[in-house]
Amino acid sequence: MVRAIMPVVEEFESLSEKLARVTAECERLRAENERLRRALAGPELHPEENRQARIPAGDVAPSTVSAPARAELSVPEKIALFRSLFRGREDVYAIQWARPDGNVSYSPACLRDWKALRSVPEGERRKTDKATRQLLPITDEAIHAHLSGKCTVGVYPLLRDDTCWFLAVDFDRESWQLDAVSFLESCRERNVPAVLERSRSGNGAHVWVFFSTPIQASLARKLGAGLLTRTMERRHQLGLRSYDRLFPNQDTMPTGGFGNLIALPLQKVPRRAGNSVFVTNASNRFQISGAI
Repeated sequence: MVRAIMPVVEEFESLSEKLARVTAECERLRAENERLRRALAGPELHPEENRQARIPAGDVAPSTVSAPARAELSVPEKIALFRSLFRGREDVYAIQWARPDGNVSYSPACLRDWKALRSVPEGERRKTDKATRQLLPITDEAIHAHLSGKCTVGVYPLLRDDTCWFLAVDFDRESWQLDAVSFLESCRERNVPAVLERSRSGNGAHVWVFFSTPIQASLARKLGAGLLTRTMERRHQLGLRSYDRLFPNQDTMPTGGFGNLIALPLQKVPRRAGNSVFVTNASNRFQISGAI
């Protein structure tokens, strides 16, 4: 029996050591993340409220408590700070487009060889498109278009070498508020700096954890899984019904693909409705970037 259990114990100890290393790294990044958030902090969503007001420290993770008034950043500074946080693959990004049924989808931004596409049967066009399209790298102009509401951009968080710059946890069902706040409490308990974004629809959330250097996606996902497990232990009577997925969604790059994309926050159109912004709790919100 002991021999049968030992491999499980050794694997658990190995994962615990890795989680401890990531936790230590996140603690080291706290000061850097706080500096970036202070620089990014812009006008509050509700200007009639006292701009100096602070949310009680017990409501959120320490690194997201206050949104002090700051001097207005220039547009290039805002874009640079935005890109320093929400970093995915640089050689490709996604653009949202409307389908005939009224729903939306995302496709890689690219230049298409329409002559080649028209020269093949309809059933072969998708394969021909992948072979002939020219993928476009993400640029400051693309980010500006996203933040100013001209388009909606998504990034592919899984890099070519199976690393990532951030971890995002998606909550999107009826209990998303309770579950997301509980997850933030688990992050705070483990000294993992994290911030909460209300989704574009307003009916869900993403919790973001940023890294100063790319780390293995498998390790980032294990960190997310460990925090989810801890959250379920703390809320075992309810579970996490709203949890949907982690980004990156894969440990390694899928053959012939880019991995799952995630839509970038702070796009102007949902932001006007108080969505796709970073929140402290259900009744108090602040933007980490002024409008462009």
